[in-house]
Amino acid sequence: MAKDLKMVSECQWVMPKSGGMKVDGIIFATREIIDDLEGTKAIEQVRNVAHLPGILQASLAMPDIHEGYGFPIGGVAATDVDSGVISPGGIGYDINCGVRIMVSNLTKEDVMKRQEELVNNLFANIPTGVGKKGSIRLSNKQLEQVLTQGAGWAVKNGYGWDSDLEYCEENGCMEGADPSNVSQRARKRGSDGLGTLGSGNHFIEVSYVEEIFDEKAAETFGLFKGQVVFWVHSGSRGLGHQVCSDYLHVMRRAVSKYGISLPDRQLDCAPISSDEGKRYFAAMASAANYAWANRQVLAHYVRESVRQTFGKSPESLGMHMLYDVAHNIGKLEQHVVDGATRRVLVHRKGATRAFGPGHKDVPEKYREVGQPVLIPGDMGRASYILRGTETAMKISFGSACHGAGRALSRTQARKAITADELRQDLESRGVFVRSATAKGLVEEAPDAYKDVSAVVEATHCAGLAAKVARVRPMGVIKG
Repeated sequence: MAKDLKMVSECQWVMPKSGGMKVDGIIFATREIIDDLEGTKAIEQVRNVAHLPGILQASLAMPDIHEGYGFPIGGVAATDVDSGVISPGGIGYDINCGVRIMVSNLTKEDVMKRQEELVNNLFANIPTGVGKKGSIRLSNKQLEQVLTQGAGWAVKNGYGWDSDLEYCEENGCMEGADPSNVSQRARKRGSDGLGTLGSGNHFIEVSYVEEIFDEKAAETFGLFKGQVVFWVHSGSRGLGHQVCSDYLHVMRRAVSKYGISLPDRQLDCAPISSDEGKRYFAAMASAANYAWANRQVLAHYVRESVRQTFGKSPESLGMHMLYDVAHNIGKLEQHVVDGATRRVLVHRKGATRAFGPGHKDVPEKYREVGQPVLIPGDMGRASYILRGTETAMKISFGSACHGAGRALSRTQARKAITADELRQDLESRGVFVRSATAKGLVEEAPDAYKDVSAVVEATHCAGLAAKVARVRPMGVIKG
């Protein structure tokens, strides 16, 4: 499929529309990234997405592109709200899987003295692993409040600070949620999952700022060299997964009902304005709010673990929110398309919002430099903090990559290294890790992922987001 791509710049490739494609396909990537996609379905999936009714501008893929369900992971597609469709495959099973960072006034040297103790406390205090239940038990009424109030519910119930909400995408609560569209099965799966990390690539990470590329943006974000920051990466847990599963069945019937022709049934969808489309959006928004509440509770547990380790309050340690972004979500937004401002539904599947300077949805504190863009890498190398750009607003509906992107399947990763070998390797890099299972650990080995530095360089080169700082891991807990 790579032969169908035309290189138009160092970091941009175009797949001209053909056959049933309604728009071109565009991949933001280096030649090396494109070459690595050979033998996968990722490029074909970019082509397939271009067939969606009402798609605007192009079927887009970010530099961390890899094969996903229907859409490639790293896929972005905007559809017209009047003539377009909404597709669960363009949002994903883990609705509002996302990441947040809290800063601190702790330094690398401070943490090194208590590195193992801190990671052990985090692991003891935060439920991790497949099906792990949390200590919060929600009644049906409380669950409905979570689904409509998002992170705000958590703050009101003592899990965090009011100021946290200012630095969450959507202030941690998406409009349009309606719990009546969430099935009883999904509700049951969400009743005891709040405040749990989960498994897969979800993590809590302790990192330090190793290098700063943009002094002005770093100062605006409250970052300094040697500073310790805390990452939380999780989503909507079993509730969000069930919402996606439920509505894939609904969309299968809708495709036939509305006479929609698609090259891949994993793209099953419904008109945004249809009953099916409205119900899915309302359920998806509910799951997104659950995810924001979940990350809010997890952030509270991180703060309490730091208090336990250092004997100081999170307030005195300056553990303020930097930002929280979603990277599996569908958002109603306004964008300029062909010179006219249009209301569109932006599907971001393994892609993060990257709004540029001056945008009204960027917190006022950051508005001069642009939205923080948080790009986790792997637990052995590095992660990055970037900022949104005006270019992204023009070429990608204000979107950028969301991480490194997998290079090996989980099966391949398990064959490549043992858990003991991986722990030794990570410790040699100064990283202390705790995991619920050996299997979950090796599946997330650094070599299972692309080099995040290469992905970020491609993102920077394409103008999707600009580098602000690189951070290095010191401690990680995983499911």
